[in-house]
Amino acid sequence: MRIPFIAGNWKMYKNKKEAIEFAEAFKKLYYDTDVKTAICAPFTQLDVLVEAFKGTGIGVGAQNCHFEDEGAFTGEVSVGMLKEIGVDYCVIGHSERRQYFAETDETVNLKLKKLLRDSEIIPILCVGENLDQREAGQEKDIVSAQLKADFEGLTKEEAAKLVIAYEPIWAIGTGKTATPDQAEEMCALVRKTIEEMYDEETCDKVIIQYGGSVKPENATEIMNMDEIDGALVGGASLVPEKFIEIVNF
Repeated sequence: MRIPFIAGNWKMYKNKKEAIEFAEAFKKLYYDTDVKTAICAPFTQLDVLVEAFKGTGIGVGAQNCHFEDEGAFTGEVSVGMLKEIGVDYCVIGHSERRQYFAETDETVNLKLKKLLRDSEIIPILCVGENLDQREAGQEKDIVSAQLKADFEGLTKEEAAKLVIAYEPIWAIGTGKTATPDQAEEMCALVRKTIEEMYDEETCDKVIIQYGGSVKPENATEIMNMDEIDGALVGGASLVPEKFIEIVNF
C-alpha cells in the first residue's frame, strides 16, 4: 500500500532564521498523522532543517544535485555533500531547472542514477508539459517521452524507489490548477508508462505526486483521486498553517 506523501518545495525563499522559525512552528502543528511529509529547501538551510526535524518523522530534501562526485563544477553540490548533511530526498528535473538552467533528460538520468546507486536519498523526479504542448494535445506524448528518457538504464528495483511529481508547467506559480480529472488522467498515464517500461509490481510501488498551485482549498479533492499519492507544494508550503492543512487533507 502506498503511503500519501506531501512535500513542500520552498524554491529560493527563506534564510536560516526563517527556516528555523518555520520548523519550530510546524513541529507544533504536525502530529497524529500517517502522511509522509518533507520540506525541500535551498542548500543553505538543509543542515538546520535536518537538525530541527530530527526525531519528528518530517523529512528534508534538496532541490538539485550534480551527478559527479567532485570537480570543477562551480556552484554545484554533489550527492556526497547531501549525504553528509543527512537529507532524505532530492528534487530532480524540476521544470524551472529545465527551463532556466538547461537541465535535460540526459542530465536528469545521470542524477537519478547517482542518487539511487550511491546514496539512500530518494529522488523526486518532476515531469510535465507546458501550455503550448497542452493546447496542442501533446501532453501525454511529452510526459511519456520524458519518463522513458529519464528512466533510461534504471533497473526495476531502482525505479520502484522513485517519487514522481507530475507538474503541468502551465499551473506552476500561475494560480491556475489542473482540474482533479486532468491531474488524475496524467498521473494515471505516468503509472501506465512505468508499467509498460517495467511491470505492474513496479508501477504499483511508485509514489506519484501532483504539483501545480496546490493549496488548502483544493488539496482534499486532488488527494482523493485514485492515482494521486501526494503533492509537491510550492507557495503554500512556506506558511506552516497552510502547509499543515494540506498535510491533513
